[in-house]
Amino acid sequence: MQTPLTDPGRVADAPSDNWVYRLLPRWCWPYAQLARWDRPIGWQLLMWPCWWSVMLAANAQVLTAPPHTGRIVLHLLLFTIGAIAMRGAGCTYNDLVDHEIDMQVARTRSRPLPSGRVSRTQAKVFMIVQALVGLIVLLQFNLFAIVLGICSLAVVAIYPFAKRFTDWPQFFLGLAFSWGALMGWAAAFGGLASAAVALYAGSVLWTIGYDTLYAHQDKEDDELIGVRSTARLFGGQTKAWLTGIYSATVVLMALSFWLAGASWPAFAGLAVAAAMLGRQIAVVDIDDGEQCLALFKSNNRVGWVVFAGLAAGVVVSLI
Repeated sequence: MQTPLTDPGRVADAPSDNWVYRLLPRWCWPYAQLARWDRPIGWQLLMWPCWWSVMLAANAQVLTAPPHTGRIVLHLLLFTIGAIAMRGAGCTYNDLVDHEIDMQVARTRSRPLPSGRVSRTQAKVFMIVQALVGLIVLLQFNLFAIVLGICSLAVVAIYPFAKRFTDWPQFFLGLAFSWGALMGWAAAFGGLASAAVALYAGSVLWTIGYDTLYAHQDKEDDELIGVRSTARLFGGQTKAWLTGIYSATVVLMALSFWLAGASWPAFAGLAVAAAMLGRQIAVVDIDDGEQCLALFKSNNRVGWVVFAGLAAGVVVSLI
């Protein structure tokens, strides 16, 4: 099997044995790459704040009446579909904005747009189709959640440009990627509360932390072309910064759980997640791009642990 570096149909920063290349016809590959279907970690990290918020709301609901299991499952499914669609639309939009920059970065110049395998018009049409799928999902929720979801587009639109005007583009990514922490609660209650806001703030910080690890892969190229990031900003002090960021993440999530009245399994899950985040800080070598990528991807397991704790909290409260 050819590697991404020798096969012009593949990209350098994604696994060459992904299901995309085994199951989809070759003409679909550039679109799958635009949507990052060959790199599911992105939609998974976008999904987790949504799922956490759904279960946080369920923990709050169980204090007064048993939550509707079917509705919870439906919301989890809808948010999964929405995360895949909107992450794909967002990545396609990001690639359109960063077309020229991606041509100058070794890791990204093999992507569909800089390599010329799709035109900008084709990418724009594909982005619209994905966004329409996301809109269909959004319309399944209550009016408040629909309006709240539409408001997120302002942050999504700004993010690709943030690396040009601030050293904190990861903060803008966090604002966009963590919006689901508000959405799950809004879908359940038709409004917001301090518990959801605290979860959102914690999720934003979590995103800054894990995307700083990701950005360390590109810091040399970013410095050459003038792209800004927290990886470049923190530099050799990355471990100290991550310690503060991840600590604040855990504190805010714990506050969120307490405000929602979550039971002890939620806090136990958060404690395990805190230990996992601490391990990332302890072992990271910011000059080892492959390790930084692996640690970045390990945050999917952090998401699972936090979700499992919240789900177990609902079960325990019902017993």
